[in-house]
Amino acid sequence: MPFKRGHFFCIYVTVNVTYQIKYSTGMKNMGWLTGGALLTMMLFGSCRKDPLKNLTNDESRIYISNYDTTASFSSYTTFSITDSVDVIQDNQLEGRERAAFDSAVITAVGQNMQQRGYQLVSKESGPDLAINVSRVYNTSTGVFSYGDYWGYYGGYYDPYYWGYGGYGYYPPYYAVGVYSIQSGGLEIDLLDLKNATNNGNKIKAIWTGLARGEQVFRTANAAAEVQALFDQSAYLKH
Repeated sequence: MPFKRGHFFCIYVTVNVTYQIKYSTGMKNMGWLTGGALLTMMLFGSCRKDPLKNLTNDESRIYISNYDTTASFSSYTTFSITDSVDVIQDNQLEGRERAAFDSAVITAVGQNMQQRGYQLVSKESGPDLAINVSRVYNTSTGVFSYGDYWGYYGGYYDPYYWGYGGYGYYPPYYAVGVYSIQSGGLEIDLLDLKNATNNGNKIKAIWTGLARGEQVFRTANAAAEVQALFDQSAYLKH
């Protein structure tokens, strides 16, 4: 399962310097030691970018692809692609849409498939492969405690400011909070229609591509996201 995270990497270099101090006076020794310390600071200070804290939106996106190792991708000739996108919220199909982003993805997928040697046909023509595109949203919720925060807050509280000199300060009775986080991803599924009968009347997904990260549903990023998934799937060709 190829895994790719934005086009960014960092190289760390460690330099070990060995030297012998030939001077016997304290001033000379201090001169050498100070020079070594300055060299180390300059080496570490030359790094311009923290790879974890300063990622751009493009670099933050993750691309994952998975495929059926028993599938012979060169044995397929034709494909058809969905004309709209599934919108899935917490594993439930909410409907189908075709917004600007969706259209850009559908176009990019079709172009990449044709560049790989596959022929685009209508779904009524009995294609070998079907391609589904989905926008997947997941919501995560949880509970966290304010206990530690409120425990320290009392040291900063100024009761005289509010006109209650001498009063203490206490946290809420239920010192907890609830959070909700929604994440989303673009999913592309390649379905084997050609062998559905031989597979016990079941349609198998022989390739799946997933893109997640910042601004993953931005229209301007659609083509690049699709390209990244195909780039790491060199076996996907006629």
